[in-house]
Amino acid sequence: MLILLLALALQGTDRAVQPQSVHRGIAIDERLAADAKLRVGAMAVLTGEPNASSGDTVRIAAIVRRRADPSEIARSEYRVRLHLDQLQSLLGYGDRVDRFAVATRSDSATTLALKAINASAFGFRAHRSSDIAVETSETFRVVSRFHDAIGVITIVASAVFLLCVLLLKVDERRRDIAALRLAGISRRTIMSAVVLEAALVAVLGSVVGVALGWLTAAGVNSYYQGVYRTPLKFALVTPNIVLLAVSLSLVLGIGAGALAALRLVRTPPLDLLGR
Repeated sequence: MLILLLALALQGTDRAVQPQSVHRGIAIDERLAADAKLRVGAMAVLTGEPNASSGDTVRIAAIVRRRADPSEIARSEYRVRLHLDQLQSLLGYGDRVDRFAVATRSDSATTLALKAINASAFGFRAHRSSDIAVETSETFRVVSRFHDAIGVITIVASAVFLLCVLLLKVDERRRDIAALRLAGISRRTIMSAVVLEAALVAVLGSVVGVALGWLTAAGVNSYYQGVYRTPLKFALVTPNIVLLAVSLSLVLGIGAGALAALRLVRTPPLDLLGR
């Protein structure tokens, strides 16, 4: 992989203004623009060696925003987009490249291009960009599986904790339930009331949880986007995640409430009163 050493020095603003056609334009990323205090229209010297006294004078024609690419997070490198002949002259690499990308119109065209390129010469290989993305994303896939495992363990532990809490809460109301049973209220009505109450608690908990998750995600994104200076979002609260969380909350809440209520309504009223 080529390592491009670029030295950009902001030129003095007091010299005579030259026409824009004299100097060719380049594009730099926003990280370099912020660190070097460069802006669109500024003049810079492009050279392959740091602190060189001479080089190709260019004009900053554009500042490009960095992509939301996870593979670029840990890299503190700067990016500069040049004309091809400028890059060749800067590197002294000749008419050679390490790799290049070819855009195709469809999947069938991609397949034909792969066959034609791979059959044309020995010493290089053509790959689909999707295959390269999969190969370079193995680390993130491992992290994703790790997060899935943590999520499953958390859900199971939360379900057990929720069931214990509801059992304790419902058990505290055993005298009230015994009085309702002695007053002629059916078991089905009592169970429905307890399950409805558990469902309402689950809905309120879901609302609070979604709000807390959204605030946490916003804080995480704000902090790490500033640290790494990237538009990548490190935490997401998507509609699918909200739907999954609310569904799990309702299912676990209603299930735990039903088990807790069923345990009490099966007990004789006098036993609930302690007699």
